[in-house]
Amino acid sequence: MATGRATVTASPLEIRAVKAVRSAAPTTVLALGVFAAVRGLGVLVLALGSLWAGKDPVRVLGSSWDSVWYLGIAANGYGRTQMWPDAATGTGYIQSDYAFFPLFPALMRGVAAVLPGGLVPAGILIAWVSAAVAALGVYRVGERVIGPRAGLLLVGLWAALPHSVVLSLAYTEPLLAALAAWALYALLRGRWTVAAGLAVLAGLTRPTGLAVAAAVCAMALYTILVRRSRAPEVWAAGLLAPAGWAAYVLAVGVRVRDPLGGYFTVQRRWGSRFDFGVGALRSAERVLTGGHVPLATTVTVVLLAAAGLLALLLLLDRTPLPLLAYTAVLLVIAFGGAGFFESKPRFLLPAFPLLLPVAAVMARARPRTAVLVTAGLAGLSYGYGLYLMLVARVPL
Repeated sequence: MATGRATVTASPLEIRAVKAVRSAAPTTVLALGVFAAVRGLGVLVLALGSLWAGKDPVRVLGSSWDSVWYLGIAANGYGRTQMWPDAATGTGYIQSDYAFFPLFPALMRGVAAVLPGGLVPAGILIAWVSAAVAALGVYRVGERVIGPRAGLLLVGLWAALPHSVVLSLAYTEPLLAALAAWALYALLRGRWTVAAGLAVLAGLTRPTGLAVAAAVCAMALYTILVRRSRAPEVWAAGLLAPAGWAAYVLAVGVRVRDPLGGYFTVQRRWGSRFDFGVGALRSAERVLTGGHVPLATTVTVVLLAAAGLLALLLLLDRTPLPLLAYTAVLLVIAFGGAGFFESKPRFLLPAFPLLLPVAAVMARARPRTAVLVTAGLAGLSYGYGLYLMLVARVPL
């Protein structure tokens, strides 16, 4: 007897897709849980510390340093300029909001228009969601390159970095890390269109978003020249990837009537320029010779030295080309840029591939040892995060 209901039979492709999702779900949830545990406790520590210091935790998370500029752009658009006098030169820095890329404030404005609370909670929400998405991407890259267990440790290490407090702030680093991680994963799987699209968005997020485009272009050149590929999507990805970064740089140049050099003039007026590492070496010299410097300066020197060592290990470990190209550009920008020396570890926060050698070694250790090491690093990160946000008098 007919029942009146049609029988739906899933195709073999659909069945395989469902099985793949089910098999991936436990590790994906675990990776997100590791990140949420490490950073969630970090947010709690920062909130309690802010209350103890008599500060509003929401304002600390959502309107500190660069966040204030993004809030202004989201609320009023571009056009704000301020002058900071420099006693040494008798002139000063002319800081324009054109130095800040547009994607994050545009998202803030969009989220604030839909959800209650205003721009500050919107910025925090975007940062937290982006950080979680980034953690999943970091895990996927780690899983593919060094295995599932090491991938989980990679997520834990990344969440416990000294400057990982930034992943909880209304800053652009969480958004860039999310776009970069998934773009790199797409490249590792040969998904050129996805990688190029994410690179365009990364290029609209912050100046260091250029590193994502560099990864796509490097892999495209390798595929064309070495593998002799003539696939149209490879050529298109290589040409499209830098479009977001280039479009904003050109737009600022047109706005200040210097199409090619206008954006870099804006950056120089902030005190930011490329000096091939001269400024970084001078800061390191002051630390090494016992000069009177803030704790943040000393920690920055140590972290930059560690980043250089990890980069060498990454190169010797035959890391996939996209990860090398992406990390190399971030390192060049961080080491070679002058100005805001103590912010350099923040600029390197999206450079999670640097942690691949450490995660691979920890994966061979006993689970208890790996957990204790990660917990210890997280504890240090919480303390240093409190120092950066509530004590240090240097820009984060």
